[in-house]
Amino acid sequence: MPKNPKLKSILIIGSGPIVIGQACEFDYSGTQALRSLREDGIETILINSNPATIMTDPSMADHVYLLPLTTKSIVKILEEHPQIDAVLPTMGGQTALNLCIEADEKGIWTDFGVDIIGVNIDAINITEDREQFRELMLKIGVPMAPQATATSYLKGKEIAQEFGFPLIIRASYTLGGAGASFVYKEEDFDELLTRGLEISPIHEVMIDKALIGWKEYELELLRDANDNVVIICSIENMDPIGIHTGDSITVAPAMTLSDKTFQKMRDMAIHMMRNIGDFAGGCNVQFAVSPDEKEDIIAIEINPRVSRSSALASKATGYPIAKIAAKLAIGYHLDELQNQITKSTSALFEPTLDYVIVKIPRWNFDKFEGSDRTLGLQMKSVGEVMGIGRSFQEALHKATQSLEIKRNGLGADGKENKNYEQIIEKLTHASWDRVFIIYDAIEMGIPLSRIHEITKIDMWFLKQYEELHMLKNEISTFNINTIQKDLLLEAKQKGYGDRQIAHMLKCLESEVYAKREELGVNRVYKLVDTCAAEFQAKTPYYYSTFESDMETADGTRYADNESIVTDRKKVIVLGSGPNRIGQGIEFDYCCVHGVLAAAECGYETIMINCNPETVSTDFDTADKLYFEPVFWEHIYDIIKHEKPEGVIVQLGGQTALKLAEKLTKYGVKILGTSFEALDLAEDRGLFSKLLKENNIPYPEFDIATTADEASEIADRLDFPILVRPSYVLGGQGMKIVINKEELEKHVVELLSIMPGNQLLLDHYLDGAIEAEADAICDGENVYIIGIMEHIEPCGIHSGDSNALLPPFTLGDLVMEQIKDHTKKIALALNTVGLINIQFAIKDDLVYIIEANPRASRTVPFIAKAYGEPYVNYATKVMLREKKVTDFDFKPELNGYAIKQPVFSFNKFHKVNKKLGPEMKSTGESILFIDNLRDDEFYNIYSRRRMYLNK
Repeated sequence: MPKNPKLKSILIIGSGPIVIGQACEFDYSGTQALRSLREDGIETILINSNPATIMTDPSMADHVYLLPLTTKSIVKILEEHPQIDAVLPTMGGQTALNLCIEADEKGIWTDFGVDIIGVNIDAINITEDREQFRELMLKIGVPMAPQATATSYLKGKEIAQEFGFPLIIRASYTLGGAGASFVYKEEDFDELLTRGLEISPIHEVMIDKALIGWKEYELELLRDANDNVVIICSIENMDPIGIHTGDSITVAPAMTLSDKTFQKMRDMAIHMMRNIGDFAGGCNVQFAVSPDEKEDIIAIEINPRVSRSSALASKATGYPIAKIAAKLAIGYHLDELQNQITKSTSALFEPTLDYVIVKIPRWNFDKFEGSDRTLGLQMKSVGEVMGIGRSFQEALHKATQSLEIKRNGLGADGKENKNYEQIIEKLTHASWDRVFIIYDAIEMGIPLSRIHEITKIDMWFLKQYEELHMLKNEISTFNINTIQKDLLLEAKQKGYGDRQIAHMLKCLESEVYAKREELGVNRVYKLVDTCAAEFQAKTPYYYSTFESDMETADGTRYADNESIVTDRKKVIVLGSGPNRIGQGIEFDYCCVHGVLAAAECGYETIMINCNPETVSTDFDTADKLYFEPVFWEHIYDIIKHEKPEGVIVQLGGQTALKLAEKLTKYGVKILGTSFEALDLAEDRGLFSKLLKENNIPYPEFDIATTADEASEIADRLDFPILVRPSYVLGGQGMKIVINKEELEKHVVELLSIMPGNQLLLDHYLDGAIEAEADAICDGENVYIIGIMEHIEPCGIHSGDSNALLPPFTLGDLVMEQIKDHTKKIALALNTVGLINIQFAIKDDLVYIIEANPRASRTVPFIAKAYGEPYVNYATKVMLREKKVTDFDFKPELNGYAIKQPVFSFNKFHKVNKKLGPEMKSTGESILFIDNLRDDEFYNIYSRRRMYLNK
């Protein structure tokens, strides 16, 4: 059956600001859904409050509403658009589903005659209400762990007495495992039960008997109205039950599952999906499997929507789950739709992988002072990376190289943990660095049987680690001159980086690179094709690997490279890697717009990124996508293969900027602002000299490399003093200190974490107002796209501040200084592209805090507030295709736009919520107000000093 002809106008609910548990995967799914619906001529109306998303671009939907995700906003939209036929709530995560349920309970959908598509309310209620879900599963013959529901403290105590410990507590109707916990001993139970009951919006928890050591799996499904079902992907958690799947290292396809059990699981998942409700769309099912030869299967939960896992499954298989789910929601059947990758097979086709993917989460515990760093049922990661390889070992190494935590892969980089007690402790209580600790334990000689006994990780995975360790030991017996081609090739096939091999051979990375070239051990690129190369793929989506040479009949030897280089002029955009605090979805927004702008200028666009949640890693965003670590060795090989006109680094945050020096050193052209200018802005000494030459004021400062130097400087500067390390993003390590004891403690801590780093000590302008400006410069002309005034006082990181566009208290004299300083600095730094400058204003004098000649987190916010495509313009300036004067700027904003930071402190019990110069927010929303009498503004303004940490 083709699409339902009654559906002509559809409302899509987005996921709002990024929080832990709900990141930019819903920008990816929402964007795909919008494009999918528009292909069918359907009018699309979108509500989402997150300005940093691609989905909220004016070109994505027919009507975009940047409004708070409330039923009040829903009613406003439905009144303005009485033609809306249906709502699609499955693309915006738990936030969208919860809002859909609330609107349903209030009778809003019925009042306006709006149908719910993609899922039904019964399915949501059954899957969210754990008691209902359990009853249904038992009724349809699907095994569950022993469970009971508690809606009171007393009932919870009774259940615990009956089941005995260990137990699992899960709160109903929550996101990212909020309120969930493992309870090993009775004395911890009261507090954790109370917390679960408080966090659940309906004050209900499910208490399960804990299945310690059971293995965890997920299946991603799609189902149409004709009851056809496809399993898109099987995903195995390397970590056993007890760690939230968002915090687990996961592998696709499943590695340690017998075919018989997989078929049983598959049938069970389809049976579950068909029984939770009559709907067409995507679904994610989680199972536990006993670690013995019986492989008993127990259902954990089912999510009737696209999820973070479905973004991962989409990128792992190349199958656009959200796009197809949107088509199914409007009535299409799977056999009527085309496989987007092959263009020759139908969507009723289960992907087959001839490669392995490994996902590793990315944490930011350093931003949450006092947080519990162990992993459990409540999700704590802020992002994730994915590695693709021909083997688990290669994919694992590529994923660890993508994390950007100053590691070169697993071990072999001089950063191994060699403390026995600490290793045992970290194995016992899973921590963020578990992926490395397992390798360190094997290095130390701890037997695999002991590691398995502690962690319950399947022996297959542990043996893969052991093989890597044995290979490292073998390579370490050679030097750069004696290592043979076969051994070097094996190391590369197992994912070891040139830096790691150099560490083993005690030589330089460049020597290993040269040796590889000499021996012909070179990267080749393979297509991600959904069908294990059974059919020809039409989409240019690649990963790299190493292959042994093949020999043809005439004796020619070669390794098969599937990435064909064209003769078009090309540009490479470096992506922003994993989401983290200080570098989130806003940089992916910038990268996508950079790609689109370069395509408009006639370039073949090439994207390099490793974040599976993003729009930039969608297979049809750029002309070519390399799903590779944003890591020197991988990037340089792609550049040598593709020979682009140049590389854009200023759109991908610190991830891309960090590579600017090396690109310049190797003669690769940086498009836009040069490395020298980027470096000048980071070097406080040189930057202050530039400010002095241009008569621009800045707070008194000095540079220290030891605690003694810092103490001497403090005598000259006067407290309070702002201490910060060079070359960091998101205010990492920044702190305001008010006496010598605090100064010494913080300096010693910073130098132990970042040895050899320069520390900047600025006199802190107490009581100053903070403002910032973003501008586009072509080297001759400067256009200021927006000036924002922060509501919080100077001293709170700009990413954590509420900011108003345009400013609300700054007089003409101050505004003129801001404009004058911005133009002078942009030109003095030879900026070509975007620049962000931050100011402190005291006694009507404007001081410079810092300048960043790159895209900033505020650019998407200003673009959405003014309705102008500033990243598109800036990219064309970087490519020297346009000058600033070529654009007709027409910003439109009635009243004010407020950038509101959003925090995820609720994920960290007892964490310090105080704000300071180090950024802690995970995302942001945009709020439009007509005037300063607005209650929301008054509320924010009255709380502006509440969390200031000094």
